[in-house]
Amino acid sequence: LKAFANTSARSLVIENGRIKGVVTDRGTIEADYVVVCTGIWGRLIAEMAGEDLPVMPIDHPLTFFGPYTEIGWPLLRDQGNSAYMRDTGDPKTAEGGQIEWGYYEETNPRLCHPRDILEKNEARLSPSQRDLDMEQILAPLERAMELTPILGELGYNESHSFNGLLQVTADGGPSMGESQKVRGLWYAVAIWVKDGPGMGKLIADWMTDGRTAIDHHAIDYSRFYPHQTKEQFIWDRCTETAMKVYNPAVHPREPFSKARNVRRSPFWEREKELGGYFMELGGWERAHGYAANEHLLEKYGNRVPVRQNEWDNRHFWRVSNAEHLAMSEDCGIVNLSHFAMYDVEGPDHVALMEWLCAAKIGGDGNIGKGIYTHFLDEEGMVRADLTVIRMADRCRVIDGADAGPRDFQYMRRTAEDKGFDVTVTDVTEKYVTVGIWGPNARATLSKCVENPDGLTPENFPFAAIKPVRIAGKDVTAFRISYVGEQGWELHMRYEDGIAVWDALRSTGVMAFGVETYANSRRMEKSLRLQNADLLTEYNLLEADLARPKVKEADFCGKAKHLEYRARAHQPAMLCTLIMTDNTDSNGVPRYPVGTMPVMDPQTGETLVDGLGRRSFTTSVAYGPTLGKNIALAYLPWAYCQEGRKLSVEYFGEKYPVEVAAVGYRPLY
Repeated sequence: LKAFANTSARSLVIENGRIKGVVTDRGTIEADYVVVCTGIWGRLIAEMAGEDLPVMPIDHPLTFFGPYTEIGWPLLRDQGNSAYMRDTGDPKTAEGGQIEWGYYEETNPRLCHPRDILEKNEARLSPSQRDLDMEQILAPLERAMELTPILGELGYNESHSFNGLLQVTADGGPSMGESQKVRGLWYAVAIWVKDGPGMGKLIADWMTDGRTAIDHHAIDYSRFYPHQTKEQFIWDRCTETAMKVYNPAVHPREPFSKARNVRRSPFWEREKELGGYFMELGGWERAHGYAANEHLLEKYGNRVPVRQNEWDNRHFWRVSNAEHLAMSEDCGIVNLSHFAMYDVEGPDHVALMEWLCAAKIGGDGNIGKGIYTHFLDEEGMVRADLTVIRMADRCRVIDGADAGPRDFQYMRRTAEDKGFDVTVTDVTEKYVTVGIWGPNARATLSKCVENPDGLTPENFPFAAIKPVRIAGKDVTAFRISYVGEQGWELHMRYEDGIAVWDALRSTGVMAFGVETYANSRRMEKSLRLQNADLLTEYNLLEADLARPKVKEADFCGKAKHLEYRARAHQPAMLCTLIMTDNTDSNGVPRYPVGTMPVMDPQTGETLVDGLGRRSFTTSVAYGPTLGKNIALAYLPWAYCQEGRKLSVEYFGEKYPVEVAAVGYRPLY
């Protein structure tokens, strides 16, 4: 190992899309792999590769008080004041014998673009230590002195105090993993000191083995869409995350308020007219429910509880549960334009998808079908959950907005590594989707298609894909459901969307928000969600999504998948839990959000399977049809019995739950 101090990186050597070295002010270092762990300067290195990282340096006031002769004070986090205090250690050391007080600015965070960081010879202390103006911290420091009077008793060490540059990010996670544009160039940027050792191991394992022991979707640089690496987006989102480092507490469902309305479906104006309650995913504005449907609460109000606890009710709209129940009695349409879509074309397009997918993609019999499938990693763990539309000349991948960018990069990299002659193209913004589901979906759709007879079960079997005409527009109808009711996904060109929407609405069908699709209905039907219930920490059999037979063709992870199938049972299974009593100690019914530990009620200990994996809920939602809170969680095999009594912990209180289903089984 060689370290070169005081050496500036001037440019990257890139040949045929691969890294070959780094040009410094002291010469060129040749390398087939380069890891960018340059902290607050990370974006400047990314610029050399023609891309950007959604991170921003920010002033972090650090003040020091002393000298102090004793050590041993605890680290104190003053969450409500967005501050912390720590003992700097042994007074005999250069920095010891002081108390450090640090603060995160809640209202006016001071972002500093990497281009504006001073050079070493220009900075008073160092480039990452900027001058501190006491006026910016006077009020919170006074509050700190009330809580910890010792700060007022000790002298303020002005010469040691400064604004330290740390990094905030557009979504709260670091930028790690391989470059989106240059193979062999890896990033490990926006990692705070507390995470350093663990992140170091992750990046080493990732580069060496192609995977990490912990699912890395939340830190993978490939998770970002192009619009999320634009300058204004980065500034706006990083400003917002900077304001929430310590306080206020961030709700699990909390939407961003900045950098919104980046992507709108063609139906957006119609949804606004309906009083849509919008949140955002992948840049798309998604209505979770509609004010125009609140009359449904007159009919279903006795089955839709009022959430008395503010935290449980935050960013939730009661009408969504009424829409859920209305769909079961009639039908409704749901805007699904957030789907990520990718076309895989070229001589080897089937070969690539056959290698990536656990389900069979090849064969003429699959042309004109939609195939629900998964990507596994080399260890046979679940990497992706998606649908492949098999066309005569291409495959179209229909993916979730959250997972889409990563799967897009993964397909492209795999094609390159395996030598497949294919082109993978992002067509997300060219096509939009509307779902229509419910017991009357066929009858309703028949009113506006040009050939109603084509929708009969005999002519349109499940999983089939057929062209239909609506309002004179070409629409691809896919008979599939993620809500437990019959119906179709309708795919169309973006510019045709409004005509199709209006034609559907002219039948009298109601528009329902995405909440019932993404949460409550899928939970009642035990349907899984990628990056929540499906992770690279569990295999396809544990998720109970393995097909009855393994296809003959080889695919990524097949050897391990066969090994897991040979087991008498899996170490854990994804189970559906029902909360049998949701009343807290104050008599208030609770409707949990976020994740909860799953515990043995006898011991009070969180369940741990034979591989050391702890049991936490992976999804949770209230099911209006059942009138109960429903959760999914991986349980150790010894606890996988229907009717098994367990408990979960939510805000410090334990609630009884019962195993309603082991593996995949709809609850009604």
